[in-house]
Order: sequence, then structure tokens, then C-alpha cells
Amino acid sequence: MNLTSPHIGLFIPCYVDQFYPKVGIATLELLEKFGCQVSYPLGQTCCGQPMANAGYERNTVGTARHFIELFKDFDYIVAPSGSCVLHVKEHFPVISGLEKEQQEIHDKIFELTEFLTDILNVNHLSGRFPHKVGYHASCHGQRGLRLASSSEMNSTPFNKAKSLLENLEGLEWITLSRTDECCGFGGTFSVTEEALSLRMGRDRLDDHAQHEVEILTGGDMSCIMHLQGIASREGRNVKFMHLAEILNQAIQ
Repeated sequence: MNLTSPHIGLFIPCYVDQFYPKVGIATLELLEKFGCQVSYPLGQTCCGQPMANAGYERNTVGTARHFIELFKDFDYIVAPSGSCVLHVKEHFPVISGLEKEQQEIHDKIFELTEFLTDILNVNHLSGRFPHKVGYHASCHGQRGLRLASSSEMNSTPFNKAKSLLENLEGLEWITLSRTDECCGFGGTFSVTEEALSLRMGRDRLDDHAQHEVEILTGGDMSCIMHLQGIASREGRNVKFMHLAEILNQAIQ
């Protein structure tokens, strides 16, 4: 492994690939700005999270096996999605004969912000982004990967996204009234419990609106997609950007 210029396998989730390709591009460019050698394996597919969440974990063995074979030789695997990273780390089915490779994948896959803060040790950024930014802490990233402290726990507050964004000149980090409340997306939950999901999404948007947030950001485009859809239908005056897009735009 080359620690000065690690070879990254870039994992781009399905919905980012299909609906938000600019997030994938921003992630690639951002990692390269920090000196990483980045490759995008063209054979990558869905990690299997939607099937597993719907109760069909047995049907995800094929996607898990394919993922392991495709990414096992990289120094690290990085993705702009906490939920997909958590699925790969904690919810892949155990595959007989690939236990060693599966443990290695578990240890070297990272969500983008934790890779920047914990592996590359980024603690100072030079860039400008003069906007009022509200951060949506997605459940899988916050409570699964521990990307930020949770309000229900008696622990020292921290937020890895904030530690990166607060370095940018002109950026005003807006503290919300309810800093870590679910947006209501939850994958298939937003389909099976549409009314409840919509109410939860509106509550999150109201919190940002009451604090006059200009740009709503986060580490999971699935949650941002849910909130953006509600905001678009209701004519709300707020813009949406993935954290990778903000960092890549600000850092030259």
C-alpha cells in the first residue's frame, strides 16, 4: 500500500450514478486534489442494500460476492454514501470461502468524510464558500458509522462533516433546532409509509427554513433526494448540494 498516494476504488451508489452523476465526479476530483490515485471499476453494480432492507438478504449473495471480487485489491474503497458503506461493512451476508477477503473489505471501505478526516487526516482546508449551510445528518451515517455524535447519547459532540466545512472561508454552519432527526426517507419506508415519510421530510425542511439556510447539504444523496423532491413540489426556496460538491467547488 502506498500511504502517500493510496489507490482508491471509487464506489458510486446506484441512485448517484443514475440521478446525480455530478456527485460522483465531485468525489473523484476531490480525492485527486488530496493526492489519491482513484480508479472507478466499470463492472460495479448495486451493493444489494435495497433487497436486504426489504427482507431478501439471501438474494444479495451474488451482489456481495461481485463487490468483493471487484474491490478487493484496492488500498481503500471510498463512497459518497453512508448508507451503502454501512451495508457493505455490517450487512453483507457471510460468504463461505471469502471470509478473509470480506474482513479486508470491511476494514478498508469508508464514507467520504470519514476517509478525509480519519485516513487522510485533513484538518485544514483552503477554500471559499460564502453561504449559510444547513447539514442533514443521515441516520445510517450518524448512528451506524458514527460520523457525528447523537443527541440521545451523553457524549462529547462531534461532526466530521462540520470539521471539514467550517474551514471554508465565508461558510456559515447553521445549527438546527433538531440536529439529527430522520428525514423520513428510509428507502422503501418512503413508499410503504408515504404520508409519515412526507410529514417527517417537511419537518426537516421547516427546521432549515426557520434558520434561513441557503444550501442544504449532507453525505447521502438518498436523503437529499427525498428532501429535494418535497421542496421542489412545494416551491421552497432552498438549494441542495452533496458535501462533496461543496468541498470540490470551494477547494481549487
